[in-house]
Amino acid sequence: MTALGNSRYKVSHLACTQAGLLKQVDEIQPDIIVIDIESPNRDMLESLHTISHYNPKPVVMFSSQQDTETINLSVQSGVSAYVVGDIDPERVKPILDAAVARFKAFHKLKNELDDTKHQLESRKSIDLAKRLLMKTNKMSEEQAFHSMRKTAMDTGQKLEDVAKTIVSMLRSLEQGHEHD
Repeated sequence: MTALGNSRYKVSHLACTQAGLLKQVDEIQPDIIVIDIESPNRDMLESLHTISHYNPKPVVMFSSQQDTETINLSVQSGVSAYVVGDIDPERVKPILDAAVARFKAFHKLKNELDDTKHQLESRKSIDLAKRLLMKTNKMSEEQAFHSMRKTAMDTGQKLEDVAKTIVSMLRSLEQGHEHD
């Protein structure tokens, strides 16, 4: 790709279509994947989806296929930029730059969302453990939380893990009493 001549992008490998995309990406570990294809097929899209899920990388696809369904399937499979038609070599670098920036922004948001979901789940576990302690041990909310926090500090565990253990233990005790 002479269009990348003096840019920060260096082409380290030109993949052939006969070899599997997954295998080549796994062996080479590229920073960005650039695909020039007339029309992406189902196998390629499945491979891109797998890469996107297990080893995400920015993917730029140059294609002559311009139907909306193919574009949507490509983007859902992890393509960061889908460019239709002949491309002016001067535009290649800015397209790659935009795709990398979009990829980074998307993954930053995804990581923030994952962190938020984890914090919410953690909060739910802690609240449930507090309620169960309050109910079974006739504690106030403050006493239940202090008890869990002390256990976490004494055992070197996260508060969330202590809460999950408490919930599990108290639920199994409740089930044991139901069978009596």
